[in-house]
Order: sequence, then C-alpha cells, then structure tokens
Amino acid sequence: MDLQDAQSWLNEIVNEVSVQFQKMPGSAIFLRYVKSSYQNDPVRSAVELFLFLFFVRYLLAPKYSTQRKSYVTLSDEVCLLLTYGSVKLIYEQEIDELVDEWTPEPLVPPQTPFEEAENEKRPVIMGPTGPKSKLLSSGRTVTNLASYNFYNLVANETLKEKAIQTLRTYGVGPCGPPGFYGTQDIHMKTEADIASYLGVPACIVYAQAFSTISSVIPAFSKRGDIIVADKAVNYAIRKGIQISRSTVRWYEHNDMEDLQRVVQTVIKEQGKKELTRRFIITEGMFENTGDVVDLPKVVDLKLRYKFRLILDETSSFGVLGRTGRGVTEQQNVDSSQIDMIIGSLAGPLCAGGGFCAGSDEIVEHQRISAAAYTFSAALPAMLATTASEALLMLQTNSELLSQLRDNIRAMWAQLDPRSDWVHCTSSIDNPVMLLVLKSEVIASKKLSRADQEQLLQDVVDETLANGVLITRLKSMPRATHATPKDAGWEPQPALKWIATSQGSREPPPGLKVCMTMGHGPVAEGDGERLAERDGEGGTACGYEGCW
Repeated sequence: MDLQDAQSWLNEIVNEVSVQFQKMPGSAIFLRYVKSSYQNDPVRSAVELFLFLFFVRYLLAPKYSTQRKSYVTLSDEVCLLLTYGSVKLIYEQEIDELVDEWTPEPLVPPQTPFEEAENEKRPVIMGPTGPKSKLLSSGRTVTNLASYNFYNLVANETLKEKAIQTLRTYGVGPCGPPGFYGTQDIHMKTEADIASYLGVPACIVYAQAFSTISSVIPAFSKRGDIIVADKAVNYAIRKGIQISRSTVRWYEHNDMEDLQRVVQTVIKEQGKKELTRRFIITEGMFENTGDVVDLPKVVDLKLRYKFRLILDETSSFGVLGRTGRGVTEQQNVDSSQIDMIIGSLAGPLCAGGGFCAGSDEIVEHQRISAAAYTFSAALPAMLATTASEALLMLQTNSELLSQLRDNIRAMWAQLDPRSDWVHCTSSIDNPVMLLVLKSEVIASKKLSRADQEQLLQDVVDETLANGVLITRLKSMPRATHATPKDAGWEPQPALKWIATSQGSREPPPGLKVCMTMGHGPVAEGDGERLAERDGEGGTACGYEGCW
C-alpha cells in the first residue's frame, strides 16, 4: 500500500466516523460548541481536553497505590530463602513471632494497690437510695450521706405513679435517636418546661447527663477557636474541650483577675489575625471544690471582650436559688445573658439525662451538630415525665428547698468550730460538703497525696463501721501515656458528705468521728473499739493524734 492508498483509506475511516457521529443525538450542537470555542479561545479547548483525559484516567485508575509497601519487612535471610524455593514455614514463623512480640496499649491504667483494696470493700446498696440504706454485704441499715437524692424524690409516690403511667403509655424507651424517630411529645413538653423554668427561649434534652456538656462544646467550638476555661472544671468539660481540638487558655480557679488577664492576652494575640469564635467555660457550682462562681463578674468580662459564655450548672441546677433555678437565680443574673446553660436532670431531680438551654439558634444548631443528640437513643419517656414533675414540685413546694438549706446550715454549725484537722471548701448553700485536710496539718505531718487519700479512706471506713455511709471525692485517673506536664490541675483529696432535706439536723454519732479529728473519740464505744482494732494507744488511721 503506497502513501496515496493509505490517505484514501484514512479519509474513508474519518468520513465513516463523521457520518456515524452526526447520527448521534446532540452531535450538531456539540460540533458547533467546539468550533466556536476553538475559534474564540483555543486555549480553553486545550484545557478542557486535558481535564477530560484526566477524568477518564482517574476513573480507570485503581483506588489504592500499588507501589506503597504496607506489609511488614521480613529479615534478609527469609527473603533470600523465599527467592529460591519453599520456605513458607519460615515465613509464617517470623510473622507469628512479630505478632507475639506486639503488646497493645491498655485501655485503662492498671489499678494501684490502694485502688484494689478500695474496690474490694466498696459498699453496695440494696434497693433505692434514701436517708437510710441497706448494705448488700452485711444487711445492715446505715445512714446514707453519699447520695445525690437531696429531696428524697425517689420515694415520692406521686412521681412513681406518673412514671408508671408514662411507662404503660410510651413503653420503656424510644430505641432511636431524637432526629430520626426517637422524639416523642413528652420530650417536647419537658424541653418547654425547662425553658420556661429558666426563662430562656428554647431548650434541648439529651439522654445522658455526662455527654451533654462534652457534646455541646465541640458542637460550637472547632479547631482554631479559643476556649478560656477555669482550671477546676469537671471531667466532662475537659473531655468536651479535648474533643473540640480548640486552643485552650486556662485561668486560676475562680480568680476573676486572672480571668481578665487571660482574656486580655487572647484579645491581644488575636488582634492582627482573622476573627475566631471565643468562649469562656466555667461551672456554676464546682464539682471538684464545691464553691460557686462569681457569675456577674464573668458576664461583665464576657460582654466587655465579646466572648460567648458556656455555663455548666450540673451541680447547681435544682439546688441554688430561691426556686432551684441555679446560680443565675441565686446571683440575680438574667439567664438571657448566658449563651448556653447546661444542666443535669439526674441527681436532685431523680430522673436522667441532661439539657442545654439558650436561644432558638443555639438549640436548633445542636439538633444536627451535637454528637450525643444525633447518634444516641432519646431519653426514655418516663424519665422525661419525672423531670417535668420534679421541676413542678420545686416551684410549688418551697419547703423542699428551705428544709434542705436548714439542714446544710446545721451541719456547717457542727463542723466549723469543732475540727482542727479539716475545713470545708464548699459553698454555704451546697449540700455536697467537701472536707479537705488543712494545709498546716499536711505540712506538719508531711502528708503526700497518697497519704491524704489513705487517711481519708480510713475515715470513710470508720464512719461506715459506725453506721454512716460517706465517700471521698474521686478524680479521674491520668491517661497511661500522659506526662507530668499533661497532668494539669488536680483536686485536693477530700471527704464528701451530702446533706438531704429528709435527714436530721444533727450529725449522726458515727460522722462525728471525722468531724472531731484531733479531739478524741466522741461516739459511745469508739475508744474501746478503736483500741481493740489498733492495740492500746494505737490510732485508727495510722497517724498520731488523728482521733
């Protein structure tokens, strides 16, 4: 075939392809577009052709790189043997050795001997909690000063009947997330009741109290945003801050001057950068120390420096204020000045779950952005009913709150003038009384943190032997990979006893053991029993002068 025949054959093929192409629908429009595009802008045609070819290559390419080595490199000896023949056995042997040598990192740190001993003798209660509880191990009935059942609503017959009626109507649980099919009319009523109770436009209810604040924070604060937080905030807040991956600035616990300094530093650092979201996060009543935030001052700084305020009222909701609305009511702060109010429906309300109250925009954003709301089953309807009825009781029965506060003051009066060893860090209105060793006692006895924990645990054991159940402040363990620099602020070891509205205003005799440390035994029979346990002249906790 000469050159002329080849050209003739090629022209025939081109003409045939052209004829077949023109028979396709839309071919004329495509040809006009290409011709006009080439005449007006040939560069664009070249770019479009390149993108088309790249798209075709991308579709045909494998989904992973065939050149990447994602396998374990074997030793040179095994690789050489594999090259020459049947060494499958040696290959598998080395793989098995590598697997045997690998040790996964534990999910939780191992228990210390102190924690093991504590867990072995941890008391277990039979039946519902109340002022009097029965121990499973011995069957004894003890005075329970370790329960958050402040108003003994667990034993309230009206709440029981309401819960049973709701259970028969709605079943045990919705078994689905609120955004799918888990929301029921009772949930909407509870949200409206809480919003009305706090005086805010809207509210959203979560199924778990702990995950409420740890989901609210990352729903609004993202990487690159600024969080200014109190060093003593609880564990749930710390987890929320960690999940958000935001830039964190800590200020000294309840120190408003240090808060102002940190806020001013943040403003100065962000002066020349693009605008970012900025938050102040604090608790209303601190779980780890028991004291109350200076909310008017925090609100003033928030408004002055244009921060958003996230207030965790988990410990103060249902407790502080004339009708239990929390620290906003106690300190006469308009709730509309708080961007987000987070609280718990467990504890004093004896229900379950948590809530976040604020503006309509704040609430609606969480319905699609908060992980605990979007991916968790909704709150059981009977718990939502219990929460609504408990709020109604707090509003209509003022004796519940007044009786609780009278008992708190009575306990304070017994504690303050009598103890040379401990002092209470909690607010005067806080039913959870945290007792820490005085600094002079720690210094004179040279007590380490472990020594303080052991001493306070001995007091817990001693009061239980006297028929009174109290506990210690428990802090979350440090992560296995954490360094001393990452440890951060830690609460001081403390005893925790809780006043209730149903209890006596006089501390039970067993509790006087820890209240009068340094003054000798006061309960009848204490001296003989302690002498039997520790020997003549011994001490109950191992430290001279403790009893």
